[in-house]
Amino acid sequence: QVQFVESGGGLVQPGGSLRLSCEAPRTTLADYSIGWFRQAPGKEREGVSCITLDDGDGSVYYADSVRGRFIISSDNLKNTVHLQMTGLKPEDTAVYYCARGPKYGSICPTLTASGFNSWGQGTQVTVSS
Repeated sequence: QVQFVESGGGLVQPGGSLRLSCEAPRTTLADYSIGWFRQAPGKEREGVSCITLDDGDGSVYYADSVRGRFIISSDNLKNTVHLQMTGLKPEDTAVYYCARGPKYGSICPTLTASGFNSWGQGTQVTVSS
């Protein structure tokens, strides 16, 4: 069973930046959508961003809470998807996960977690002064 691997989390002050990475073993990125999700203590898992690739072009989607601050991108040669996070806020504190979803349809644009699989173990992001 394919399981993704997240990395890059850590402790950062408000306003700071982090770059998360998602390694996607045995996955051709162009065949799927790749999503980032997060879960804070006591809260449900929520969608953060998603990317689909199509012959070099792609589509990206963001939750309203992170649009303009986070950027999702892919490195096809390394089979890795990144999430560049800037302007971090305390409310961004959570465990961040990446997962694989269908390339077409509404699962990626709507960041519907139940439509994704191959979840990793997550990486902790803590935003605090």
